[in-house]
Amino acid sequence: MVNYNAQSLNRTFAALADPTRRAILARLAEGEATVGVLASPFDISLPAISKHLRVLESAGLIVRRKCGRVRRCAILPGPIVAADAWINHCRRFWEAQFDSLESYLDEKPNPKGENNDQSGDDDGNDRR
Repeated sequence: MVNYNAQSLNRTFAALADPTRRAILARLAEGEATVGVLASPFDISLPAISKHLRVLESAGLIVRRKCGRVRRCAILPGPIVAADAWINHCRRFWEAQFDSLESYLDEKPNPKGENNDQSGDDDGNDRR
């Protein structure tokens, strides 16, 4: 198994668990934006948006910088790339497990003497 930083993944997934933060990241994927621009689509207070931004920043998903009196935010792809790699690793593992199970079930004799092949015209619904 590939080693992943569990603490970093936990922070990333915790930050991504909130739909407002996911929407903020989706906007930042289009390019850098001010806090005001990021806040405009939401019907929540500016302090609430700032709290969401702090969560994203502490997870390493964004960086905030001050330009004069304006705060600008930009996305940092590293944690998303790491989460994607972890998800893909898990997906490959489970696909191999399911392929192995399928092979086992195809080779195992059916006690009712029926064909194990499910590729016929059956739409998967049990008609008994």
